[in-house]
Amino acid sequence: MALSWGTPGTRGRAEADQDGPPGVGGVTVPPPAGAALPGRPTSRFRRARAGAAALGPAFVAAVAYVDPGNVATSAAAGAHYGYLLVWVVVVANVMAGLVQYLSAKLGLVTGRTLPELLGERLGRGARLAYWAQAELVAAATDLAEVLGGAIALRVLFGLPSLVGAVVVGVVSTVLLLTQDNGGQRRFERLVIGLLVVVAVGFVAGLVVAPPSASATIAGLVPRFADSGSVLLATGIVGATVMPHAIYLHSALSRDRFGRPATTGARARLLSATRVDVVVAMTLAGLVNVAMLLLGASALAGAPVDSIDDVHTALGGTLGGAVAVLFAVGLLASGLASTSVGCYAGSVVMAGLLRRRVPVLVRRVVTVLPALALLAAGLDPDRALVVSQVALSFGLPFALLPLVLLTARRSVLGEHANRRATTVCAVLVTAAVIALNAVLTYLTFR
Repeated sequence: MALSWGTPGTRGRAEADQDGPPGVGGVTVPPPAGAALPGRPTSRFRRARAGAAALGPAFVAAVAYVDPGNVATSAAAGAHYGYLLVWVVVVANVMAGLVQYLSAKLGLVTGRTLPELLGERLGRGARLAYWAQAELVAAATDLAEVLGGAIALRVLFGLPSLVGAVVVGVVSTVLLLTQDNGGQRRFERLVIGLLVVVAVGFVAGLVVAPPSASATIAGLVPRFADSGSVLLATGIVGATVMPHAIYLHSALSRDRFGRPATTGARARLLSATRVDVVVAMTLAGLVNVAMLLLGASALAGAPVDSIDDVHTALGGTLGGAVAVLFAVGLLASGLASTSVGCYAGSVVMAGLLRRRVPVLVRRVVTVLPALALLAAGLDPDRALVVSQVALSFGLPFALLPLVLLTARRSVLGEHANRRATTVCAVLVTAAVIALNAVLTYLTFR
């Protein structure tokens, strides 16, 4: 299995990096006097409008960071340890922000997705093996998201978990069809709308039970209380960085912007992408911090070990309205994250197998494991925990190639990572892999 991290041997050599304006017959045609140069806003308002127009891809990727697994972990951390682990949530989201930016940059500069770049550098056998593990990770991802939505429908309407999973699968398929029929922008708007519902649903409880400002600030100081707090901190980090979001973001940037022809255009879009990632990951981080603070302020001492426990405790302490809003936010989280997860699976398949399958086929294939487990009578909350452990096995396969490729000038040219960025990315990768290994060991133990 030969793997080359430099220039691929099968594709990409013919794509020259063209700088400068196009010419006619070899002669450069200057723009008319007073005309705005393409891609260069002439006013602060235009720059702001251009920056706002670039927002979107990172918000779709950020949905992975407010999925049902994150909700359960953050709320449990707050309920059991108060404000102690606020710093862990903040650090985890900073780490995730760096990873997502590197993925977006890779797609924007090269015009290819991370799976495509890997597919160009791997032999046939290695490509198939890599795809197999990525497909298993996609199935585990979908399992967690579908189960979260099913739990929300159960607590909202009393639907059996299996019926709720079918409903989530059907609705998420409709959301995915908007991406095929209406384009990426419409899909982004729908996902952003669901993300807003998630934020409102999960933050509403803080209005009724405001957290302590001084205790929140004290929680930013890194420290642990005992081995249980270490386990929960590991779970928070492990549930934050998701393999499918790493693969997906390179495709979202590529599909939205294509491959800019000039160095200046790439630099401007990379700047806008940084803003997109910062804003989206800040929102996702605030939602996770809000869940931890809600656990600390309203659920302290309550037996919160599952999403059902969180819902029940919120209803008992803050009232039915807050519990309903939480369930609605959980439902939106499940719908949005399972749609994004299925989208990521299609990106992986297209890049590694060089095949595209209809959305409906992918939706059926990835939702079947969740339906089978529920039909077999497996407890949804337990299945949710097991799925998070399965995701940890897929992280090295997504993180290591991302760091290696973005550090190579033969791949990204002058946009390759600076040494400091590469060092930070290596440290993040090592920390995430190590913490997930610890989480896996402790979970099985």
